[in-house]
Amino acid sequence: MSSPSSTKLQDDINSIPLADDDPQGLDPDVSPDEQQEKARLIAQVLELQNTLDDLSQRVDGVKEENLKLKSENQVLGQYIENLMSASSVFQSTSPKNKK
Repeated sequence: MSSPSSTKLQDDINSIPLADDDPQGLDPDVSPDEQQEKARLIAQVLELQNTLDDLSQRVDGVKEENLKLKSENQVLGQYIENLMSASSVFQSTSPKNKK
């Protein structure tokens, strides 16, 4: 479901004429300043899309690395636990009852 602002943005993007829309590149209703502004906005949108794609890829990489490190930590934790239980240094020292 699209929010009203994203729908408006999509409508704005769709209403931007492309170079193929006007063969001479001149729209009598649009001033050169407006054409420059549209071109700047299109470039900015494309740059933001690329940035979002790059960030999404980085997030996926970090998630993957996080899962790998969690798994390694579990293995190391179990290994340390086994070493501690096998060593007399880490055994509990409960006093022996003398009768």
